[in-house]
Amino acid sequence: MLSVTDLRGRSLSVRELRGVLPRAGADVHSVVPQVVPIVEGVRERGSRAAVEYGERFDGVRPAEIRVPAEVIADAVGGLNAEVRAALETSIARIRAVHADQKPAEHTTELAPGATVTEVFRPVQRVGLYVPGGKAVYPSSVLMNAIPAQEAGVESMVVCSPPQADFGGWPHPTILAACALAGIDEVWAVGGAQAVALLAYGDDGLEPVDMVTGPGNVFVAAAKRVVNGVVGIDAEAGPSEIAVIADDTADPVYLAYDLISQAEHDEQAASILVTDSVALADSVNREIAERYRVTRNATRVREALQGPQSGILLVDDLRSAEAVVNAYAPEHLEIHTRNAREVAARIANAGAIFVGSHTPVPLGDYSAGSNHVLPTSGTARFASGLSTHTFLKPVNVVEYTSGALAEVADAVITLAEAERLPAHGEAINARRDK
Repeated sequence: MLSVTDLRGRSLSVRELRGVLPRAGADVHSVVPQVVPIVEGVRERGSRAAVEYGERFDGVRPAEIRVPAEVIADAVGGLNAEVRAALETSIARIRAVHADQKPAEHTTELAPGATVTEVFRPVQRVGLYVPGGKAVYPSSVLMNAIPAQEAGVESMVVCSPPQADFGGWPHPTILAACALAGIDEVWAVGGAQAVALLAYGDDGLEPVDMVTGPGNVFVAAAKRVVNGVVGIDAEAGPSEIAVIADDTADPVYLAYDLISQAEHDEQAASILVTDSVALADSVNREIAERYRVTRNATRVREALQGPQSGILLVDDLRSAEAVVNAYAPEHLEIHTRNAREVAARIANAGAIFVGSHTPVPLGDYSAGSNHVLPTSGTARFASGLSTHTFLKPVNVVEYTSGALAEVADAVITLAEAERLPAHGEAINARRDK
């Protein structure tokens, strides 16, 4: 089912590892030329252009961009009771984790009367993108909105594609999730045109300062185009799971976990890294027997048999750790002896799931952690969505005249060295009084 690559007995550099590791082939750069005219059209003509593009691409035209309050209320009223309870459980857990992430301001006193205080200011208005294609993602509402709320963001809007099956409004479960999370502004617009409308706004539709949330390659490309006009969280690629496992791992657990992420998309990546040939064989057998029973079996098969998925055989666990750090997966599961110790040696992963009872789907919904995570190897330098994403550290600098006098000579000397004498004169003007 999964292709097998044997790395045993090979001493590979990081560069060489990156060359042989499986990776999804989504190419944001290649679709930017298609997206630029969409972004420009929305910048020039606002919501009219956004609606026209949505009708052209998806065949749906909402009655208006902003979803009426009564439509959202109806969605909450019609929500299945078990789904509502599950969402409320997830909201409580996600909120608890993200509330604890908020940093405290702190002051450094460099000398009597010389202080620098770091404070944290929330982004004022954010746009949260929630996709609506192969699946329904109310969980993405929670993962975007709650960190922003805990950061102190006071104004936010959710964008989600209109659905022909639901009167041209976003999926009712998404609308209900918005209401349960405390979001009352929702726009019925998706794709690249949604990102552009968030960035530029229109009459009655205020632009945002930051756009976050996952989406397809066109959404990612639109984020790239508007980056700088607004802030963005990341250019999300296809979902990824990597698993480090030794001979103590349960092959049935691993099979289900690899299948679970493969059902996101045909380009989703599922990787097993192990030093046990017997485990690799068992997992492959279990996958072949079990994937057919899922509703999304065709999608799963294509993802698992694609070049982005596979099993990597390594000499030992330290080799497995090196492979994973080179790969930098979005999600990493660890099924080994001393799994916590292995986790401590992983530098590059969006989120790490430790032990056999911590599968990635737990993090997708109700672990309390965030599921908007860096993909395509960007976990080497980027992190997932969190309360920190929506906070701006600001330095508040305060010096008395005596504190300024103490360091004045150093400032003036450096100003002269950089051939910026007016900088020094600004200091001298105060010292002379």
